[in-house]
Amino acid sequence: MRRRADRTSPARTAGDDTPKRVLSVPYRMYTGRTEKPCCLCGRPETAHRIEIPPRALQQLKHAGPIAWRDIEGEVTLYFCQDDWETVRELVLETGMSPLSRCNAGRASFVLREDFEALLNANRSEPDQRPLERELLEDAADVLERYESDDPHVEERDLVEARIVTWAMEDLGPPQVPADD
Repeated sequence: MRRRADRTSPARTAGDDTPKRVLSVPYRMYTGRTEKPCCLCGRPETAHRIEIPPRALQQLKHAGPIAWRDIEGEVTLYFCQDDWETVRELVLETGMSPLSRCNAGRASFVLREDFEALLNANRSEPDQRPLERELLEDAADVLERYESDDPHVEERDLVEARIVTWAMEDLGPPQVPADD
């Protein structure tokens, strides 16, 4: 059976007798991950999300094979409504982080392109310290506003702030990236 993407047809332009190859593109081409499933149960319908620094990915279940140093930007975790209630209770009432129960395979993040394999050249690791510092400052601001009884602090922001703070405390200070 011939695949649609392999079909070629000669095409000619006016005044040009040279045949050109025209590739047809399959109707349903995979262009990337579009689902954002719950990181606890895998349900496709999600209601809440939190963002954590890339280094915190190490605390998620099944995160071992993921090169967290190659992540660009924050890692986003999505939760369905039922699991959000569990996360909220764990964080706000029990004082426990849910990260060890979240599946890293269901997290959303962007890996930098692997030019080293293509070009046989080394690139330095991205410096994630500014992103970590920004997320920690945002978390500290939310916690400070919550403690001063600010009515505009949302529960989701408070849960995210505590998770980010606890994760960074557990991981310790960031390591300085290696220079080439």
